[in-house]
Amino acid sequence: MDRPTDPREPGPPDDDLDYRHLGGRVHYAAHQRGVDVTAFGQLVLLLPGTVMSLLVVVLVSGGLDAWLGIPFWVPPLLWLVSGALLFHRPTEDFLARHLLRLQRPMPDEYARLAPVWREVTARAGVDGRTYELWIEDSDDLNAYAAAGHIVGVTRFALDHLTSSQLAAILAHELGHHTGGHVWTSLLGQWYALPGRAAWYVIRLIVGFAISVTSSFSWPATAALILVIAVFTYSTITLLYGLPLVLLVTPYLIAAVGRRAELRADQHAAALGFGPTLAQVLVAMHAAETEAGHRPEAAAGARPGAPGMAARLLSTHPDYPTRLHRLRPYLEPDR
Repeated sequence: MDRPTDPREPGPPDDDLDYRHLGGRVHYAAHQRGVDVTAFGQLVLLLPGTVMSLLVVVLVSGGLDAWLGIPFWVPPLLWLVSGALLFHRPTEDFLARHLLRLQRPMPDEYARLAPVWREVTARAGVDGRTYELWIEDSDDLNAYAAAGHIVGVTRFALDHLTSSQLAAILAHELGHHTGGHVWTSLLGQWYALPGRAAWYVIRLIVGFAISVTSSFSWPATAALILVIAVFTYSTITLLYGLPLVLLVTPYLIAAVGRRAELRADQHAAALGFGPTLAQVLVAMHAAETEAGHRPEAAAGARPGAPGMAARLLSTHPDYPTRLHRLRPYLEPDR
C-alpha cells in the first residue's frame, strides 16, 4: 500500500470520490437498520443499570404517592415511555444543538456534504434522507453518530479531507446507525440516569456524614462506617449481588464499545472505503500522538502510554489495532 497522505495538511480538498451511484437508480435494502451482536451485548450489559434505576424510580414513586397523592404507577410509566422521546425529531434537534453543540450545515457546506453522503448511503442500500447532517465547529478531525438520526462531522474534517476520505468517516458513522450501536448506547445511558443520580447523592451524604463525625471523635466515625458497611451488605444481599455487577459493567461496556468501532470500520471498508479510512486513521493517530507529547514535553516528562485502567475504560480501540483489522480490505484484489 502506498504511504497514506496526511489529510490534515492545508489546502482545498480534492473531489476524488467515485460517484458510481450519483444520478443513478438506488436499490434500498429491505432492512436498513438492525441490532448486531455488539449492540445486543450492549443492551444486555446495560440491563443491570436499568434495573437499579427502576428501583430508584419505584422508591421515589412511593414517596410521591404518600406525600402528593400521585398514583404509584405514573412515574415509572413516564420514565419508561420517555426513552421514545430521544428519537423524536424535535428532541433530537434540541440534543444536537444544545448538548452536542452541532450546527446545521451552511449552503456551501451542505453542497459539499450532500453528494458524498448520497454516495455512501447508496452503496449501503440505505435511504440517506432518514438521517440529518450536522456540523461541529471544531478544529479536530472527527465525526459523530448520535440519537436515532444524527450524523455529524467537524468543520475541520469537512475543509481538509478529500471527498473519498470524508466518505470513509461518514460510512463509519453510518455503520454505527445501521448496526444499532447508537440507539442502544443512548437508551442505556438515559435509563441509567436515575441510578447514577442516586449514587451521586449517596456519595455526597456519606462523605458529608463521615466528615462531620470525624470532627467529633474517631469512635463516632468508626461507628458510622460500621453502619454504612452493614447497610451496604444488607442491600447487596437483598438485591442478590446486583450492585456488585455494576462495578465491572463499565469495563465490559467499554470492551463492547471497542468491538462496535471495529465493526463500523468493517462496514465502511466493505463499502469500498478501506484504503481512505486507513489514511484518516493514520492521520488521526499522528495528530493524537503529537497533541499528547506537547504537554508532556513542556513539563519535561517523558511521553508515555495511557494506564491500564484508562485503556480498559476506553470505548475506542487503539489505532494500530484498527489499522490491523483493515488490512484484508487494503489488498489490491479487494
